[in-house]
Amino acid sequence: MTGGTREAPVNISPAVAANAEGEEIEVLESTDVLPVPPEDQWKSLFDKYDPDNSGFISTERFRDLLATHGSELDPHKLEVLLALADGNADGKICYQDFVNLVSSWKMLMSNKRSNSFRRAILQGGRQIKGCSLRDEVGLGLPQRLVRHVAYETLPREVDRKWYFDSYTYCPPPWFILAITIAEVAVFMYYGFQLDRLVLQVSSPHFLKSPLPYHPQLRAQAWRYLSYIFMHTGIEHLSLNMAMQLLVGVPLEMVHGALRIGLVYVCGVLAGSLAVSVTDMTAPVVGSSGGVYALVSAHLANVVMNWSGMKCQFKLFRMAMALVCMSVEFGRAVWLRFYPPAAPPCPNPSFVAHLGGVVVGLTLGVVVLQNYEQRLQEQSLFWIFFCVYTLFVLCAVFWNVFAYSLLDVRLPPPP
Repeated sequence: MTGGTREAPVNISPAVAANAEGEEIEVLESTDVLPVPPEDQWKSLFDKYDPDNSGFISTERFRDLLATHGSELDPHKLEVLLALADGNADGKICYQDFVNLVSSWKMLMSNKRSNSFRRAILQGGRQIKGCSLRDEVGLGLPQRLVRHVAYETLPREVDRKWYFDSYTYCPPPWFILAITIAEVAVFMYYGFQLDRLVLQVSSPHFLKSPLPYHPQLRAQAWRYLSYIFMHTGIEHLSLNMAMQLLVGVPLEMVHGALRIGLVYVCGVLAGSLAVSVTDMTAPVVGSSGGVYALVSAHLANVVMNWSGMKCQFKLFRMAMALVCMSVEFGRAVWLRFYPPAAPPCPNPSFVAHLGGVVVGLTLGVVVLQNYEQRLQEQSLFWIFFCVYTLFVLCAVFWNVFAYSLLDVRLPPPP
């Protein structure tokens, strides 16, 4: 902590400093806490630094305020507080920003803030520049990519700075890349085997693969996940791969393979189970369940944090993502009701898309909402996870008993 001579005894209080591997306890001196004035003095203190009553104070004046009322704070921590107050990096701080800062500081010291901000405060040796991350110059291509990803996925400047300073490309976003390579490899293999790349589903041998979900073979549990490696044609594969790479890779760079893999796999499983419950005679192919879970979670996160998201052309990019999703979903709906390509088996179902969207808007949003806050610390995560688990169990019982009880006429096995 910062040095200096103190006349009064110092009380020691513990604070939790999280790191990537776990948690360790650091001792914070009481003088390392920003003195917070009573609520009735906030306005007068703010007005003191806003003599012309403009409703704003500059970041430089606010820096002076922090230096005055938190003189014993480490300079690097002052920079973090400044970045938190000037969240939109416009060089101005309004009264509400000031109040939010005081409230955030209280929450921070009670361990209610996100781990990223808590670590930045507690680790006094960390360097965070006071300027906006966009103003950084002399960056190489890898650093510019990390900065771009930070603005694409994180709504708060302090989190963007923390991510920019700490990301090392180790490990790389391997999950999405591995899934994509595997899907392309399987598609090309069956493309040469079936001697077609467009509308492969029209081949009578398409469903003979051990990968797609088929209602007659629903007892083979791996098919509820392995169906993502089969696509109906190159147009199906291209749209899914484009959304998967453009959205999934940046998200994995920020949130890690574990979180993104959880959302993706939950979307995939929900997609096939939703089909088995609502479209009981149809097979399922394609990675749309997982892709739609990631894309819908990201879009919902952008909407929920609209003012804080600083990605370029965010409205245009969001519109394009919705157009791509609509085109791909429309193609799936058309294909489902198109005359069967290989009678008497129906064409693949489109319900998996909807299952992925539901997972993205519920479990996915919670997973992406709080940057680096542990999932086990989020009560809302456990609520949605329990609901998802209950859905999976109900769908399993449905698959075991409902088909025989309802006397569903299934197409013959491929």
